Amino acid sequence: MNDIAHLLMEDDTTVAVVGATDDPEKYGSVIYRDLKHKGFRVFPVNPNRPTVDGDRAYPSLADLPEPPTIVNIVVPETQTLHVLAKARELGFTNVWVQPGAGGSAVIDYLDEHGFTYLANACIMVRSRTRTPA
Repeated sequence: MNDIAHLLMEDDTTVAVVGATDDPEKYGSVIYRDLKHKGFRVFPVNPNRPTVDGDRAYPSLADLPEPPTIVNIVVPETQTLHVLAKARELGFTNVWVQPGAGGSAVIDYLDEHGFTYLANACIMVRSRTRTPA
């Protein structure tokens, strides 16, 4: 594991938020809007929504218009391994696993497959120093 938090300071960093939603009760909504407000280019990934916060949503990582700098995972732990397998297949190796999205099996998978990752740390907290563009 290498800490990828330093990527949050780069001007051209893009973040795919897997699990982005418009439901204000879910972290996928809060995180998506927080990163967007801070000036990041964010791609909402959710197969069940055509849009998130008025932005086009993508059904999967494979549908993104460009490779993201960071894949941020905000889905239940039971779905995280599937997301990681797709990310690996696509060569997206910088992964941020939000608290609640991964346990020991997820960490083992990340380590076994050479991901650069941060797990069980909130991207909103680590990106606090970023100001809107």
